[in-house]
Amino acid sequence: MTYHPHGDHLIAGRRWSGTARFESRPAHGPSYAFADGGVAEVDRAVQAAEEAFAIYGQTTRAARAKFLEAIADAIESRAGDLTPMVMAETGLPQARVEGERGRTSGQLRLFASHIRKGEYLDRRLDAALPERVPPRPELRLCMRPLGPVAVFGASNFPLAFSTAGGDTASALAAGCPVIVKGHPAHPGTGEIVAEAIEEARVACGMPGGVFSLVQSASRSAGEALAAHPLIRAVGFTGSLGGGRALFDLCARREEPIPFFGELGSVNPVFVLDDALATRGVGIARDWAASLIMGVGQFCTNPGLLVLQDGEAAEAFISEVVIALSQISAQTMLTPEIAASFQAGVEMLAANGGDVVCRVGGASARQAAPALLRTDARRFLAEPRLAEEVFGPLGLIVTVSSADERKTLAEGLRGQLTCTLQIEAGDIEEAKALMPVLERKAGRLLVNGFPTGVEVCDAMVHGGPYPASTNFGATSVGTLAIRRFLRPVCYQNMPEALLPEDARGELRK
Repeated sequence: MTYHPHGDHLIAGRRWSGTARFESRPAHGPSYAFADGGVAEVDRAVQAAEEAFAIYGQTTRAARAKFLEAIADAIESRAGDLTPMVMAETGLPQARVEGERGRTSGQLRLFASHIRKGEYLDRRLDAALPERVPPRPELRLCMRPLGPVAVFGASNFPLAFSTAGGDTASALAAGCPVIVKGHPAHPGTGEIVAEAIEEARVACGMPGGVFSLVQSASRSAGEALAAHPLIRAVGFTGSLGGGRALFDLCARREEPIPFFGELGSVNPVFVLDDALATRGVGIARDWAASLIMGVGQFCTNPGLLVLQDGEAAEAFISEVVIALSQISAQTMLTPEIAASFQAGVEMLAANGGDVVCRVGGASARQAAPALLRTDARRFLAEPRLAEEVFGPLGLIVTVSSADERKTLAEGLRGQLTCTLQIEAGDIEEAKALMPVLERKAGRLLVNGFPTGVEVCDAMVHGGPYPASTNFGATSVGTLAIRRFLRPVCYQNMPEALLPEDARGELRK
């Protein structure tokens, strides 16, 4: 690795060092000192963003699209520095890092294409009816940007959900300046990406305050950012505890703002009876593979599986044990995540989960797969069994009947995904489950596994609480841009006073 971080914040086009510092804790390689921002740095960045919004909020869609594409190009041009930095800080393998970098630049380009089309603006026109009694004025509707947006970097996606990730891309596409609170698990990665955004900003002539990165290893910067009166919305991906604290802070503000938090999910997989009988071995192997992918550090990790008890269930569980037992311990993103995983296994075991398989060999920053089982009665009686354990852990719940399976589904909290494994003979039970599952998750799958989220127009990555704090939104896909827009109606407005996007003939 040849890149040596300077360790400063990037605020409105300038480097700021501040006085406080923190040390990075990479999975391997040297550590570096980074500026540890607080209230002063946050205020400087937000004030600059508010000034920039007067210009950036009025830019054309073509100009913003060019800016997003320039950011994507600048990120790709830094691949030689970026890939080894991400690998060192997170322990992620090269193929995963390169794939995530492609996803990051790809979603920037996707939003560029999306805003050029203009359909997201939902423009409407009700022509004036002067002869009507009472007369109707001309009314135009157009979506407009909110203002400065705070984005919190995520530990498990150092590129795709962090400095220039989906929240940043969709907010910039909407016309909103962005202040990123960098994640302390990968500050060097954040710095390199911030420099790519700055290069694009200068090349495209955008105002300095359109983007800032405030590095921090403490909660104070995040709390100051969410509480700042000039911030108009927050994008967050992280733990339920941290996200809920910020959500409550945003609600308690003198002027409450929307908090778009993606907080966690166990992503239940329901294996119906015919599927279990005909494909049980294959489903077991594929579920185990999905469970351990990326050391289980995906928000769509299928941590819960439900199936009918009996001989087929026992054979299924045995097949999962065989698959998991072949996997050795692997490095996790941070020591805290590894410790939390171990504590989560113990928590489930203490609250009604029977340990079936727990692979040994894990060290301080590593985790090995674990499998637990319980029955529907215990699962429904103990809410802690439904809590997410971030990492390669699976909980199998056996049910005694289709009715009990539906009762279990009805008792679930909000999820990002719900999956049905079915064959033709399962269709009638699946029909009965669908109205229940539609109310539980943002994405429903059949005969697949949820790990992996396609970045496209139709994707929904969100769901009822606690999967996310706003079930009407998504953090992945082009619909994500709507989080940072609001509808404005213009009545009898001369064209010279209208924003460019609201002019001309609109949809009636």
